[in-house]
Amino acid sequence: MLSEPLTLYKLMILYMLKQVKFPLSYSQISEFFLSKEYTTYFTLQQAINELLEAHLMKQETIRNSSRYEITREGEEALVFFGNNISEGIVADMDQFLRENKIRLRNEVGVVADYYKSTTSDIVVQCEVREGKGFLIQLNISVPSEKQAEIICDNWQDSNQKIYSYVMSELLKNRSEHSEEE
Repeated sequence: MLSEPLTLYKLMILYMLKQVKFPLSYSQISEFFLSKEYTTYFTLQQAINELLEAHLMKQETIRNSSRYEITREGEEALVFFGNNISEGIVADMDQFLRENKIRLRNEVGVVADYYKSTTSDIVVQCEVREGKGFLIQLNISVPSEKQAEIICDNWQDSNQKIYSYVMSELLKNRSEHSEEE
């Protein structure tokens, strides 16, 4: 077993990131660690910061929410040191991921953010991600930051309906339209 708990926590984070194959947010990682009482908020934050500094995982921040992914270096470290995680802890992590995988993926797969464009408009970028790819990516230009915030907030609840509508419209058979005219 490892002599330093912080090293164990780092390996556990890397293990979780490797198992899901999609980014996890800080709140998702902390949900596991804090609910199982493995460590405290501050120790977990320290472990994450050290993993980032060592380039064993990378961070993407969208609208005040950070998402983490394992890097190639992190995967290599896990190959060498992953066997230092006890079977009981691996079982706890596997159970948590199995029970929550769909919810976790959906939480980080739906993304909306905005930025000021070179023309002084505000561009809202809405995405539904599947792994490292996109199911849909929509950029909308709006005149105000307030509208951009509203769109970002509503994207979480409306993305499936919008995606379904876009797909049904784009996949309509053109011969049906010709016959109707």
